Amino acid sequence: MLFTKASEYALLSMIFIARNKEPVGVDAISNELKIPKSFLAKILQDLARDGILQSFKGAKGGFLLAKKPLEISLNEIVQSAEKKQNSIFECSNNRASCPSNKGEICEIWHIFSGIQNKVDAILDNFTLENFIKESNK
Repeated sequence: MLFTKASEYALLSMIFIARNKEPVGVDAISNELKIPKSFLAKILQDLARDGILQSFKGAKGGFLLAKKPLEISLNEIVQSAEKKQNSIFECSNNRASCPSNKGEICEIWHIFSGIQNKVDAILDNFTLENFIKESNK
C-alpha cells in the first residue's frame, strides 16, 4: 500500500483544520501548507462529500471537521482521498480480484487477506486525534 500525495495532503489539511474553531478556506490552507490550491480543493471536496468535513460557502466560508478528531480514522481519511479501499496487495480485499485466479483456489490469498485485516485494524484505530497529539509534542 502506497499513500499518495492525496493522502498526505488530506491528513495535513485535516490537522490544520482541526486546530481552527472557524471555517478555514482553501487559500489559507494552501498557503500555509504549500499545497497546490486546485489539487487541495478537490481533496477537501471529497472529504466533505464523504462526511468527514463540513463545507461552508461565502465570505466566511471554508471547511470544518464534521466529527470530533477522535471519531475520524486514518482509514477514513485515506480512503476518501484515494477514492478506493486500501489494499496492500492487489487481491487482499477480494479473492475474485486476484490476477492469478483462474477458477482455482489461490494458495496465498488467505495470508494476504489476514495481513490486510491487520493493517485495516491499525488504520481504523489510529485517529486524527492521535496525529494532533503527536504534532503538539
